[in-house]
This record gives sequence, structure tokens and C-alpha cells, in this order.
Amino acid sequence: MATGTGLDSQLGVAAETTVGTAATVNKFLEYTKESLSYSPGFLEPNTLQAGLKYKRASRVTKSRVTAGGDIELPIATRGMGLLFKHMLGSTGVPTVIASTTAYRTVHIPVGKLGLGLTIQVGRPEAATGLVRPFTFRGCKITEWEFSLSDNDVANLKLSVDAMDESTVTALAAASYIDSKLYGFHQATLKLGGTVATATGLTSVTGGTAVATVINSISIKGSTPMATERYGIGNAGIKSEPLENDIPTITGSLKAEFSKAELYDVFKAGTPVPLELVLTGATIGASSEKDTLSFITPAAIFKEAPAAVDGPGVVAMDVNFEAYHDGTNPVIQVMTISADTAL
Repeated sequence: MATGTGLDSQLGVAAETTVGTAATVNKFLEYTKESLSYSPGFLEPNTLQAGLKYKRASRVTKSRVTAGGDIELPIATRGMGLLFKHMLGSTGVPTVIASTTAYRTVHIPVGKLGLGLTIQVGRPEAATGLVRPFTFRGCKITEWEFSLSDNDVANLKLSVDAMDESTVTALAAASYIDSKLYGFHQATLKLGGTVATATGLTSVTGGTAVATVINSISIKGSTPMATERYGIGNAGIKSEPLENDIPTITGSLKAEFSKAELYDVFKAGTPVPLELVLTGATIGASSEKDTLSFITPAAIFKEAPAAVDGPGVVAMDVNFEAYHDGTNPVIQVMTISADTAL
């Protein structure tokens, strides 16, 4: 029975064959909240007319449109691959791990040219109980942030730029994949070691698990894009946004003060491999487990203040940035799951 509230909402996505040509959403995600919106631009000439001091409605015209906003959701053990692909501009595809029912997908930054998403949000209308569809086409993920905190699940925030919005596309019938969530208790963090990439998979050997109490970690990607490519003949709709500046991968750690493990790394100012792994349940009858990992081969700690703020445990906030080491991908996001396709 309809509630007329957010309990009836839904969010679906689909990859577009041609950026800006809407696809029928076919992958539905359990999410926390969204703020996608339509934003038209208006031309309002400030002309003067004797006897009239207010703007005349007949001279106002809608000139161009844009859309976008944020989506927040927990990271599940299945169904996340399409988002990871569009976050990084990846070409990764699931590959079966020999003699198992598990599939590994490796995502590394390649490029976002030609990648577009259609995102549809079903918003319940209180007065009627109807779920109204809002469909956004030509969506690019311009920023993303992974976050993991003590006593919480892993979360993802996506910042989306869209080319246009439609309210006439029919609401897709939602269906969901049974999946679990990743939690703080499933995470391990290692620093140091030797990074190598073989057959498309980056790994770290010899890294040391951090013993310091770390309360939270975040990793953020930002891809500057030309999002105002309006041209003659486009009827106020932008062309595909293109990357137009250097992308960045940054992150932060909130931890108890540790000179040897964290502050000395900051003082050295040299790149250090960072590997975060979340390990879930066993996949089917195989020995493989649900896995989500982040590897940055050359993270530089850029801030690490540690100050006494009273009688409690001395804390420190470490901010880092990932750089290219000249050999390995600047970041790798790798998943092992039961997903056979993105």
C-alpha cells in the first residue's frame, strides 16, 4: 500500500549508449537521500518603458537548462560496479576467478569521454500517493567520496551533473539484487610495501597494517569538467561535459596521535603506498569473499596536526593526496562479488 512518503521512493540507473540519449533504467540502488534538481536559466532584459517599472512577463524567456545534484548511499556487496565505472572513468569488466562463482572487477582511471548515465528518481506525492518519475539524462559523476567511520557502514556520495530532466518518462518497475553492506569492522588499512601491477591488477606486498586507532577514513575523487558547453543549435541543452583540468584523488584519516606510524610519514614528505580493504562474507561455495579494496601507490601526507585539546586522547587529522608513481595507476578500486556484469 502506498504511503505517499519517501518510503515509496526509488532510484534507478542505466548506462547510455550515446551520452545524452536517455536509456531505460534497469539497475536499482538502495539509497539514503538525493538532491537532483532541474535548473533553468532565464533571460530577463532590464529595459525601460514609460509608465511601467516592473519586468514585463512577455520579455522573459528560458534560455538554457542544466540539472544535477548529489546522491548518497551505502556501499553494497553487489550492484555497485556501474557507479565505480563512472566515478573513475574505468573500462573494467567482471572476470570470473578460476574455479569459483566469484567475479573480480578492476577499476582504474582511464577517461570519462563517451560515458553517460541515465538516472531516474521516483518521488512520492503525498496528496495522491503516486510516485512521480524524474529522469535525468547525460549524467556525469564529477565528484565522489567514499567514507567509513567507526560503528557505521561504508558510504558513498556522488555529485552529478546532468544535461536535462524529463518528467514524462514512465516510472520503471524497480527490482533489487539481494546484497549485504560493508561495515567498519570489516576494514583493514596498510601503509608501505612494494606496489606492482601485473595482468591489469595492482597489488601491494610487504605493507604494514596500521596499529594506531583510526576512527574514520575518507577517499575523494574530483574530475573538473567543462559543464557549460552550450552552442548554437542545441536549443539550450549543453553538449557532453569534457574533462578540462587535472583530476585529484584526496583523502583523510581521523586517528589517535601516532608519531611513528603517521606523523613521521608526514614529516618525511615522501610517497607511501596506502591500501584499504573491506572483506565480507564468502561468495557461494567458493573460497572467495566479498571484497572492496582501494590502492593508492603514492599517497603523500600533506597535513597531520596533533594538538592537545584537553585531558582526553590526543587526536590527529591526516590529509593526503594520491599521486602517479610513474608506473602504476594513481588509484585502483577493486571488487570481488557475485556480479557477473556491471
